Amino acid sequence: MIEILSSGLMNSVQDLGRPGFLDQGIGRGGAMDAMALRIGNILLGNPDDAAGLELSIFPFRLRFHSPCAFAVTGALAAASLNGVALPPWWTATAQAGDELRVDAPRLGARSYVTFSGGIDVPQVLGARATDLKSLFGGLDGRALARGDRLQLGAKTVAIPAAGFGVDPSAFRENAANLRFMRGAEFCTFTEEAQASLVSAPWTVSKDNNRQGMRLEGPPLMLTEKLELLSHGIMPGTIQVPPSGQPVIQLAEANTCGGYPKIGHVIEPDLWKLAQAPSGTTLAFMEISREHAVDAIRAQDLAINRLRHLIPLAATHALKAG
Repeated sequence: MIEILSSGLMNSVQDLGRPGFLDQGIGRGGAMDAMALRIGNILLGNPDDAAGLELSIFPFRLRFHSPCAFAVTGALAAASLNGVALPPWWTATAQAGDELRVDAPRLGARSYVTFSGGIDVPQVLGARATDLKSLFGGLDGRALARGDRLQLGAKTVAIPAAGFGVDPSAFRENAANLRFMRGAEFCTFTEEAQASLVSAPWTVSKDNNRQGMRLEGPPLMLTEKLELLSHGIMPGTIQVPPSGQPVIQLAEANTCGGYPKIGHVIEPDLWKLAQAPSGTTLAFMEISREHAVDAIRAQDLAINRLRHLIPLAATHALKAG
C-alpha cells in the first residue's frame, strides 16, 4: 500500500486507457505520455498497461506502507527516496515507512511513478485509468489528494540495492518536432495557412490540459467558410476553430467535433505534447502514411528490445551487487 502525502489537482491514476468505446462517446483517456508509462512498467516486469501515477503538479510525496519496487519515468524531474536523489528513469526498492518525493521537472511536464504489480483499483470498462473529464475510473474518478491510500498488486521483483534504469535520451529524440499527416479539410485552408503550419514556430499556450492543447502562431484561415457536421476525432487531431489558432486533441479528447481538421499528429509523437509545458516552441513536419507506419513500428521495436534487455540487465546488476 502507498499513502499520498501531498499532491495536486491533476495528479491521477492512469494506465494505457480504454480504446474501443468511441462509438459510445467514451474517449480513450489513459496516460498522456504512454511511452513513459510503458517503460516504467517494463522496468518492473509489469504488463505494459499496469496502472501507475501520472504527475503534473509538484511537489508530490507519498509514503510506502510495505516493501515495494518502483520506477520513476517521464519528465526529467528531481525524484528522491528518503532525501537520496534518484537518477532519471530509474528503479529502486522502498521499505515500509520510506517516502518518495518528486519535484518540478527541469525538462518536460509529466512524471510517472509505476509500482511492482501495478496500482490495484477497480477496472471500469476494462481499464483503471482516471477520466478526469467524465469523473470515472482510477480512484473514484478524481485526482489524488492528501491522505489517499492505494493498494498495489501482489507481484514483487528483485531489484539490486543500487537500482538500475535506462537512458531516456534513447527514447526522447526531436522533442520539438511534431510529425503529422494531412487532415480531411487540409485542402480547404489557404495556401498561406498550409505553408505556415510547417514553416512557423508554434508556442504552447496556457490553455492546455489532458483534453487538448491550444497553440499560438499565425492564424490558419480557410479559403471559404465551412459548415461541418460533428465528426469523429481522436488524440492527435489538429482542429482549427474560427480564431485560426490550432487546437490539438490529447488523451481525454472529445470523441467528435465540428471544427475543420488540418492534420493529425502521429501516435509516436503524442508524448512530445504530453511533455511540452506552456511556452514551449513546437514545429510541424508533414509525413506520408507510409512513414507514419514506419515510425510506429520503430517505436514498438525499441520498446520490445527494451523488454527483452531489462531482465538481463537486472540479473547482471543483482550479480554484480
